[in-house]
Amino acid sequence: MSGIAIRFATPDDAGLLLQLIRELAVYERAPSAVVATDEDLRRFGFGPERQFEALLAFLDGEPAGFALFHPRFSTWLGRPGVYLEDLYVTQTARGKGVGRRLMTRLAAVAVERGWERIDFQVLDWNPARGFYRRLGLEHLGEWLRYGGDAAALRRLAVDDSPDPD
Repeated sequence: MSGIAIRFATPDDAGLLLQLIRELAVYERAPSAVVATDEDLRRFGFGPERQFEALLAFLDGEPAGFALFHPRFSTWLGRPGVYLEDLYVTQTARGKGVGRRLMTRLAAVAVERGWERIDFQVLDWNPARGFYRRLGLEHLGEWLRYGGDAAALRRLAVDDSPDPD
């Protein structure tokens, strides 16, 4: 059996984490979408006002994947939860238990911290949807993803017109 090791990322792992993020972008058919830098990851993941954490997976000592996550709050539950921003397993490590181990460790972190919910998104074409179902995690079909980029936020921040609806 292969040796899978999972550990929290450290500031020294910013370059490796960025490499894996870029591999994820290629997998998700958006190779030029990553504009993050090592410094961005160090600042927001390991600075005084941490915005995310990451678990790194290694298979027989080689980088095999990551789970990047951050806390969130459920107004309905009145409790904190975890948002899994990205889960990625390298092509050579797929099918060897790495994804399951990352999710198991993330679930343990959530339980340890009193986080009572996990939320994440999956592309509709991604075969990992079956993996998540096998873990007992379900697609919440009624909910639609909405969002805006930095330009949309800047426009909205100065919009003082009345809502016509």
